[in-house]
Amino acid sequence: MLAGCASGSVDEQATAGPETGASGSGAVSPLDGELTVFAAASLGNAFDELAARFEHLHPSLDVLPITYDGSSVLATQLIEGARADVFASADEKNLDRVAEEGLVDGEPEIFATNVLEIAVAPGNPLGIDGLDDLADDAAPAPIVIVCAPAVPCGAAATTLFGEAGVQVTPASEEQNVTAVLTKVRAGEADAGLVYVTDIAAAGDEVEGVAIDGADAAVNRYPIAALAGAPNPEAAAAFAEFVTSPDGAAILESFGFGAP
Repeated sequence: MLAGCASGSVDEQATAGPETGASGSGAVSPLDGELTVFAAASLGNAFDELAARFEHLHPSLDVLPITYDGSSVLATQLIEGARADVFASADEKNLDRVAEEGLVDGEPEIFATNVLEIAVAPGNPLGIDGLDDLADDAAPAPIVIVCAPAVPCGAAATTLFGEAGVQVTPASEEQNVTAVLTKVRAGEADAGLVYVTDIAAAGDEVEGVAIDGADAAVNRYPIAALAGAPNPEAAAAFAEFVTSPDGAAILESFGFGAP
């Protein structure tokens, strides 16, 4: 439902067309060619919408299908030589890794925040109310899936378990949040820790259980144009658009918090 509402915003704002720039004012710059974006898996629906809107503003530019994965995976790919114009991470740590290699052009900017929830099957058949119900000594002991600790959603889960004093042995640790949600959807897990935005995007396929103290592990999302970007003008403009009021409104429509 959120995705449908957000995609409608492209049509509703279409009247702005070529008279609106990346930041919502001024004339459109003559951007063309292709734009390659690497983005955290949790940004999927929101960044698809942002890309569609950006292409509408710049008809001569082709935003290639965005590469989504765990932020740590994407950072490693960039450090090992993958070519991209923009990197949007689900945490500052992994973008800092890329910056330390001299691969970032300018200063990264925080554009959104997110927190975790517990994803369960519709109707919450095990009656899971919080992290305590995921503990190894819970009865019945649920099958729990989390992200790997190197991935931002996994690091946040580790922090929350520690804050709650709960010992959880996950059945698996996935390389991105999409994989966690997929296993809960498929019934391969009773519960998984994912972002509130992922649960919202899943509609009635899963149910979300709020986590007391989730604010102890807020993920801050930075974005940066990359040094040596194949299309540096488009890279800078897209990063500016994501952090603009128009970009913020789209991100908010998908459940992301303000920076």
